[in-house]
Amino acid sequence: MRENISAKNVDSIPISWRETGKDGELLLFLHGLGGSRFAWEPQLKAFSDSFHCVAWDMPGYGNSQSLENLTFNSLVSSITRLLDTLEVEKAHLIGLSFGGMHALHTAILAPERVSSLVITDSSPSFGLDGTNPEIWVEQRLEQIKLGKEPKDFAEQVLRSISGPNFEGKELENAIYAFSRINPEAFEASCRCLTTHDVINELPSINSPTLVIVGELDQETPPSYSHLLAEKIPNAHFLQLEGSGHLTPSEKPNEFNSAVASFLLSLQ
Repeated sequence: MRENISAKNVDSIPISWRETGKDGELLLFLHGLGGSRFAWEPQLKAFSDSFHCVAWDMPGYGNSQSLENLTFNSLVSSITRLLDTLEVEKAHLIGLSFGGMHALHTAILAPERVSSLVITDSSPSFGLDGTNPEIWVEQRLEQIKLGKEPKDFAEQVLRSISGPNFEGKELENAIYAFSRINPEAFEASCRCLTTHDVINELPSINSPTLVIVGELDQETPPSYSHLLAEKIPNAHFLQLEGSGHLTPSEKPNEFNSAVASFLLSLQ
């Protein structure tokens, strides 16, 4: 695991996080189903000069405590409590996949805590392609039911959902982030994810929004992100060529440049 030596781990209760920078507005990075706070290393480094950057371990992941009942409502409450802990009124929420869903629900349920949204490789609703939720969950849990832990199948899963050229230190970071997942929390997250549906609420989002998707994303294909951008008022859409489902890690320079330009446009 390659550390960004300027980053600080805060193993707090109930939520733990990793942070860089102390000046400027808060960027809160929300990892995906197969991630943890270490998934955002390229972003923590890139934005530390201008922003206070925090990447959380979502409840039950990494060093964060589990929630008794993991729902999108309880996740929003966890996010707002973290903002209270950090003593900030609002933050720019940057979410990947499942984390993008967290951000959307927060913008809908607690809009006063959101400065802007960056939604990456995500979806407005589970099952847009007709996927059966129970079958989807069982497929995701297959390795765990065989007695394996996330660290045992991290690389296999990450390679299966990323583009063909995902290698090097960013792949190492992603594997390490995945390996920190608690199996019970992973199952709870899978079941929570299948309840996601904010299509009807998207027009109510008033936060400035950037929607980014990888050209080769097959988990949440570009059509899903197009739908997000169409339904969220004044949202901007960007597709990054050659990237799969892990765009911030697969194409960190392009992703960071797009986010930086977006944030600059809000000043």
